[in-house]
Amino acid sequence: MTSSSVSTRLSPAASQRLSLLANTALKAGQTARRSLKRRLVSEIVSKAPRDYQTEIDVAVERIIVDEVAKAFPTYAIKGEEAVGNRDAEASTPVIYIDPIDGTTNYAWGIPHFGMTISIAEGGRIVAGVVYDAMQDELFSAEAGGGAYLNGEPIRCIDNAEIENVLIGAGLPVPGQVKAVSEDTYFTALKRLMANTAGVRRLGSAALSIAYVACGRLDGFFEDGLSLHDYGASVLLVEEAGGQVSAFSGGPVTANGDILAANSAIHPWLVQGFNAARLTGA
Repeated sequence: MTSSSVSTRLSPAASQRLSLLANTALKAGQTARRSLKRRLVSEIVSKAPRDYQTEIDVAVERIIVDEVAKAFPTYAIKGEEAVGNRDAEASTPVIYIDPIDGTTNYAWGIPHFGMTISIAEGGRIVAGVVYDAMQDELFSAEAGGGAYLNGEPIRCIDNAEIENVLIGAGLPVPGQVKAVSEDTYFTALKRLMANTAGVRRLGSAALSIAYVACGRLDGFFEDGLSLHDYGASVLLVEEAGGQVSAFSGGPVTANGDILAANSAIHPWLVQGFNAARLTGA
């Protein structure tokens, strides 16, 4: 994939470094796509209970690291698999990489996973891509430059009809929920099940949040996420006119509690968590 051909899949005003991130994601995606299959438990590394790694997570991150390390020799690199992490001065931009977001899906041969690369400056994500290698869908955004899917601008859909919203949510593994009590989390989840058009657990937070940006989902929440998972996708939602916060409605906390939604439905989703707290759930 050449720079000239990838340019048609980004904003017409995309920077050279966003083009580099996009080219890198497309190149790495070829390896992930070709290697998708059902893996046996003996072929999977358990980094922690229910937290998996395949050999492709490592291979894909290596491809990405090799590309960005050459292109941005002074930037810090923080990859989820720590293949080629490097530190730099505090004022230096940081590249965050999640080579396979949705590793459980990937390890079981389910063709729904994303790869994300983002750049942070001063602690704020300023550029990022999310790539669905199986659908060949490239999401991209830069701060102040809008959000795009395969070269077309995308926007959140400001749908506030509770019975007609579709919400994505994480179904946490034991110990994942830390920002609120498990009772509060599941009370908020049950509220969705009782009132909305449906709840979807897609298995990739990066793609789910990107789906909010393009209107396929009206909202999404999950606890215990890392900046590797959500950085580029959060920028997509913000640039697409949506809102991202912690469950409380304030800034995202160190627990990684992400609530992303269109601007119309976001207050109602926050209300679900606050109401659960007030009732002692």
